[in-house]
Amino acid sequence: MANADNDASGVGRRDVLLGAASVTALSVTGAASAAPPKTPNADMKMATITTKDGTQIFYKDWGTGQPIVFHHGWPLSADDWDNQMLFFLSKGYRVIAHDRRGHGRSTQTATGNEMDTYAADVIELAKHLDLKNAIHVGHSTGGGEVAHYVARAEKGRVAKAVLVGAVPPIMVKSEKNPGGTPIEVFDGFRAALAANRAQLYIDIPTGPFYGFNRPGAKISQGVIDNWWRQGMIGGAKAHYDCIKAFSETDFTEDLKKIDVPVLVMHGEDDQIVPIADSAPLSAKLLKKGTLKTYPGLPHGMCTTHADVINADLLAFFKS
Repeated sequence: MANADNDASGVGRRDVLLGAASVTALSVTGAASAAPPKTPNADMKMATITTKDGTQIFYKDWGTGQPIVFHHGWPLSADDWDNQMLFFLSKGYRVIAHDRRGHGRSTQTATGNEMDTYAADVIELAKHLDLKNAIHVGHSTGGGEVAHYVARAEKGRVAKAVLVGAVPPIMVKSEKNPGGTPIEVFDGFRAALAANRAQLYIDIPTGPFYGFNRPGAKISQGVIDNWWRQGMIGGAKAHYDCIKAFSETDFTEDLKKIDVPVLVMHGEDDQIVPIADSAPLSAKLLKKGTLKTYPGLPHGMCTTHADVINADLLAFFKS
């Protein structure tokens, strides 16, 4: 015979009552402690645009005020900017971040996975959102995208730009760039991606990306898992092609053309984009470039040291 406190399904009435009480208590607590949102839902948009070649580009567009557009690195997504999006939203800016084609929630493209098309996609996004006087911030591959876009942007669209741990002027070693990274390194990335992309996307954040391979590093499994999650959402073909785009594109002429103020930020312990062949060279090529380096900080310093980076970004935006 069933216990008197149990119904026919075997679920105890006492359990049901306790569960209902817990839900009620949580609801009351949430109602008492939850603050009203600072930004109306109408100003918290997530949507897509369809480019001329039929590619859907996912983007987030939060808040009002001067727009800041964030450009993510390989093989990540707009989610890599969560900390910065929340921080600058709270400071009264309109914050925008998109998933590059082939990445995140955008179309897993077979073609167009190169810098000319990446920049063209941003041109279409800026026009669709009617961005004016915007600040563009790019990390790693996203820094290359920013340089390529800003050099081509319509007048009045861009006020300032920031390159963080960025790939310009050019990564791959050649006669013209003897201090670059040997092509064999990038061939190794391609081979590892093709063989076992899931494992590669564990190895990179666990090791050099955030400096978690350094003695005494404060390792965050959540950060590693989030990197893996973002990477695996994107398309393997697009990510494979993007390795060539970020490593072999020469941004020298782009940097020379840019006539807005540009802050070049780079960690001195960047194991992904070595500083000696990137940031100082970019700053010299820019008409209005300012170089700021960070002793001991890794490639992913926007995540590991967000408080430091956000404060310096805010100071530059207000300058």
